Amino acid sequence: MTTGASTSPYSARPPRSRLRRYLPLGVAAWLVLEIWLLTLVAGAASGFTVFLLLVAAFVAGGVVIKRAGRRAFQNLNDALQRGGAPSARRGGNGLMMLAGLLLMIPGMISDAVGLLLLIPPVQRVVGRFAERTVDRRLRGAGAGPLGDAFRWARTHRPDGKVVQGEVIRDEPGEGPREQHPPLTR
Repeated sequence: MTTGASTSPYSARPPRSRLRRYLPLGVAAWLVLEIWLLTLVAGAASGFTVFLLLVAAFVAGGVVIKRAGRRAFQNLNDALQRGGAPSARRGGNGLMMLAGLLLMIPGMISDAVGLLLLIPPVQRVVGRFAERTVDRRLRGAGAGPLGDAFRWARTHRPDGKVVQGEVIRDEPGEGPREQHPPLTR
């Protein structure tokens, strides 16, 4: 017996990626580990000491984010005065902001990772690794330059359907254009 509703072949869900499958489990394990470590440190020192450490890390994270934001703004300002694009080579601002965010998140592990990201050699290694990973992912998706990757993101919808399209530009001299009367006073 049927209900009268048509079944579409598009109603089946695409398979979930490994990241989407295991990320919630990883976040839950990380939270449990953070809480366990906080209680361990509180038992060894005191609850007030742990509270002071968390507040100090939060304040330090805010200072780091503010400093990285200032550096990014200064980099942009210098680039605009030169008339060029901002240099990513001078940066590390994104990793500095990530370090500040990790410091602001309560927990000992996130604080340790945030402090590690503040060390310039570690920043360079993580930056190179992230750059290689992004390049590899873009090449693996069949995309050439970065513009192709953005075009891919615009044309592939979240439900997996591909929207095909063509950009039509109105170039000068290609045909009749609407004429506007001249403005007079």
